[in-house]
Amino acid sequence: MEIMDDPFIDKEYLINLRFPKSTAQDIIRQTKPKLVKQGFSVYNNKRLGRVPKSAVESILGCKLP
Repeated sequence: MEIMDDPFIDKEYLINLRFPKSTAQDIIRQTKPKLVKQGFSVYNNKRLGRVPKSAVESILGCKLP
């Protein structure tokens, strides 16, 4: 069940883009503290695995499909 217009992504989305599983997990882990620092305290939860696509794009430095 893939929705292309979804503004949130998870590690499975990144894995489908051919990132290795551990790299996909690390990207999500790196994104969450930056969101918390910006004031989005909801991301201060280790069980939450979906983050805004735009935040991941800023970490990676490129647009995601």
